[in-house]
Amino acid sequence: MPLDVLAEKAAEWGYDGLELACWGGHFDVERAITDDSYCRDRRDLLAAHDLDVWAVGNHLVGQAVCDRIDQRHQDILPDRVWGDGDPEGVRRRAAEEMARTARAAAALDVSIVTGFTGSSVWHLLYAFPPTPQSMIDEGYEDFSDRWSPILASFEEAGVRFGLEVHPTEIAFDIASAERALDAIGHHSAFGFNYDPSHFGYQGVDYIDFLHRFNDRIVHAHMKDVWWSATPSAAGVFGGHLPFGDADRHWDFRSIGRGRIDFEAIIRALNEIGYAGPLSVEWEDPGMDREAGASESCTYVKNIDFPPAGGAFDAAFADDD
Repeated sequence: MPLDVLAEKAAEWGYDGLELACWGGHFDVERAITDDSYCRDRRDLLAAHDLDVWAVGNHLVGQAVCDRIDQRHQDILPDRVWGDGDPEGVRRRAAEEMARTARAAAALDVSIVTGFTGSSVWHLLYAFPPTPQSMIDEGYEDFSDRWSPILASFEEAGVRFGLEVHPTEIAFDIASAERALDAIGHHSAFGFNYDPSHFGYQGVDYIDFLHRFNDRIVHAHMKDVWWSATPSAAGVFGGHLPFGDADRHWDFRSIGRGRIDFEAIIRALNEIGYAGPLSVEWEDPGMDREAGASESCTYVKNIDFPPAGGAFDAAFADDD
């Protein structure tokens, strides 16, 4: 959907801003850093609909930095990143593009880039033949080697990277998120784009994630997921079934129609002092996307509330 059309619709649905994707014609990294008028034009387009922007997302290119590259990546990458398709060349060009993304975000006056990292060891998730820990160590070293220079570029640009902790990434739960932080020396430019939908069906405590990484939550996706309370034909790994198949154990749902406890999330975000946007990321294989976009905006506005200004019983405290 062209950005001008999306902006008009988003304003009608009640949104106050957009998280611009670096694909689909919404935000072009190369133009942002080479055309002095481009970012101003993007801002003006959004402002015409009373919309702002607090983050840009470059998940597709970020995925290629550490991934095992194959033909699937050609479909999601810009030609300048894919090049001749040589895997190491793709990874190198993807890293360069992510560094440029930091500069592009700064040019747009945005301080957060959300995205993926990819992982050279995700394919080793289920350990048979038995995986020596040294192979996993090598994967985190590879992540550090490839992302540390990128994060230096982010720091120089005054922008933070928010990894969307997600299956197929170097961090996909609490334990792997802690290990990823250790691998890059807790770099100040590295944070997390919080998305509870990727935790719930795995059995990961998505509220504990917020408290453990309270100073690393740089952005928050509001996205829901449903999972079955009873055994299914296909489990957590999905059985190679497409989203929406009745035999799946879990599926993404429009916000409020899954099993994520968003009130608990809002309370936890308030407790840790998060002051960023609540960005609706919507997926539901059984619902029209525009109907979902509209109802999701209403739902998030209804469930959100400001933190308390003080303890509720402070009025009874002794003035002394």
